[in-house]
Amino acid sequence: MAVETKPETLVAELWSAQEHKGGSEELGVEYSLSKDSDLSVVLQEFPEGGLAAWSTAFGSFLILFCSWGYIASFGVYQDFYTGNYLANETSFAISFIGSINTFLGTSVSLVAGTLYDRGYFYHLVVAGSLLQSFSLFMLSLAKPNQYYQIFLTQGLGSGIALGLLYIPSLAIVSHYFRRKRTLVMAFVTMGSSLGAIIHPIMLNNLLNGRLGFANGVRASAGLVSALLLIACLCMRTRLDPPTTPVNYIVAARKCLRDIPFFFATVGAFLFQIGVYYPTFFLQLDSTQHGISITFSSYSLVILNASSSVGRVSAGYIAGYIGVLNSTVISAISCGLILLGTIGLSSLASVVIIGVLYGYFQGVYTALLSPLMATLTHDPSELGGWMGVSFFLGGFGSLIGTPISGALLTSDYIWWRPALFSGIAALAGAAMYIFMRFVHMRVQKKNES
Repeated sequence: MAVETKPETLVAELWSAQEHKGGSEELGVEYSLSKDSDLSVVLQEFPEGGLAAWSTAFGSFLILFCSWGYIASFGVYQDFYTGNYLANETSFAISFIGSINTFLGTSVSLVAGTLYDRGYFYHLVVAGSLLQSFSLFMLSLAKPNQYYQIFLTQGLGSGIALGLLYIPSLAIVSHYFRRKRTLVMAFVTMGSSLGAIIHPIMLNNLLNGRLGFANGVRASAGLVSALLLIACLCMRTRLDPPTTPVNYIVAARKCLRDIPFFFATVGAFLFQIGVYYPTFFLQLDSTQHGISITFSSYSLVILNASSSVGRVSAGYIAGYIGVLNSTVISAISCGLILLGTIGLSSLASVVIIGVLYGYFQGVYTALLSPLMATLTHDPSELGGWMGVSFFLGGFGSLIGTPISGALLTSDYIWWRPALFSGIAALAGAAMYIFMRFVHMRVQKKNES
């Protein structure tokens, strides 16, 4: 028998069920339903599997492998540019290439999310894939000490491509999975973790081997292009676009008046100032401290492999102690370990820092989306709130590593950027503590 259920009521019921599970589920876009829709039909309309569903998930996996997995290998480029290709440039200028890439990956997502809501999924995925492939092949043509060529291709071009691909590759999973969404999203996000392991190994051997920079980057670009082509062929949409796309201006005005969300956004901004310091500088740091080049080239692999373990275990940890507590603990741990990089001087210290920092960074990264889901009051506004938070927090990644590079100077005074990054991350952790305190007070007030 059909029941007359308003779209808002049904969404609220589903949202309530998610909150009852502790907010650890990965939430997707909910679509409006007619008033004659039957609840059982709605719940059954997600295939939860099948060829189209799993091929789409695999395509999303490949996109994250070729996008965020690739930017995680920038530390290899930082080391290579500093010693060879851009030897005349400062660490500030070189790290700015990677920071603008990361920033555009989050900021352009606002535009990509709006276009995705209007049904331009294929346009975004194809355009982003072509731009990523084009940017990497153009990077292979860059000449030594021609900073602007590398900045335009690797910084701007690849960064915009990253932003075009990110939101669509994650949101499309919600077309096929609801009950299994957390499991499938964990599989999809493992693409970036696997890419963060494979790409550094590949690039270190290519750039520092017989092929050299030009041919090495071309080989890397060829692999990325082939995988992106497979991803585009695998992914298919299933549902119509939402009837009312998110208005990000309205969402920004509303969410920034919410005190816990405000503290979370400020915390994300401060934390991201310091969080990418090891990703960009750990390999260079270990090389400059006399550790063998062969081992130093695997320092990022250790960090990223440990990060993948952290991402997988984050859901289990949050299930026991909650999303808010897990976020605070991981942020504090990252800040303390960043301060500990001041003492990096031996092979053992590189391994310890790589394993510990990678793990807690992975936990923190995996909890960003569940944290936003926990703080958002209306599930229909989740995309808007998440977009605003990621956009504003992304400015931290834009300025953080360039400042660290400037503090490092050409004399390689390592304690300065390590201290700066650690203090910034701990300041962000303090904002997360305030967020938790205010959020818990609001919850208790609402319950009473």
